[in-house]
Amino acid sequence: MQSSDRRRFLGLLACAGTAAGLFGAHPAFAALDEQRDPDPLRDFVPDSEDRPRLLRRISALRTRRWQDHFDSIAMGAILCDTNDRVLHFWDSDGFYRIYPTSVPMTGDLTRRGRTEVTLKRPAPEWRPTENMLKRNPDLPRYVPPGPDNPLGVRALNLGFPGAYRIHGTNDIRKIGRQSSNGCIGLFNEHIIEVYDRVRVGTPVLLI
Repeated sequence: MQSSDRRRFLGLLACAGTAAGLFGAHPAFAALDEQRDPDPLRDFVPDSEDRPRLLRRISALRTRRWQDHFDSIAMGAILCDTNDRVLHFWDSDGFYRIYPTSVPMTGDLTRRGRTEVTLKRPAPEWRPTENMLKRNPDLPRYVPPGPDNPLGVRALNLGFPGAYRIHGTNDIRKIGRQSSNGCIGLFNEHIIEVYDRVRVGTPVLLI
């Protein structure tokens, strides 16, 4: 991590109070206070050419209180912020983390409002919607689970009408950008972490 990025990130932690309050009890942060780990976000933001940009974006983010958006986190809670391009996840055991995401390409494709997780898909297959095919007729009609699947390694279906999901991606260039057809995309490492904790019925708010 560049020194300027590290100073900005450490400044955010000072404002937030603790590293755990921002990203949960991630083991990469255990060494931060002791100054032994030169890159405490190594396991949080996967290495890529976009990593410096994502680190700058994350370091400028503010934490949120679940009480400002949900009545309870007994089932956990997910807040997707399409302006900041991040997902906030709270679990009932006190776990809280912020994940960088991709967001829809245009306002017309963006759904906002309250819904919930309706289905957990451990190895999602993918089919384009009719609207996707209208925008791009060259899209494949079906992609099986695997390394080429646009939904990555996990997917969470949402209760909105249509094919709206929170899912992984095998194209990490999309993270932090307006690049999706309506869904919220995460790094595969991050969707696995959310998937393992979330339940069918977990409330979701998109803003």
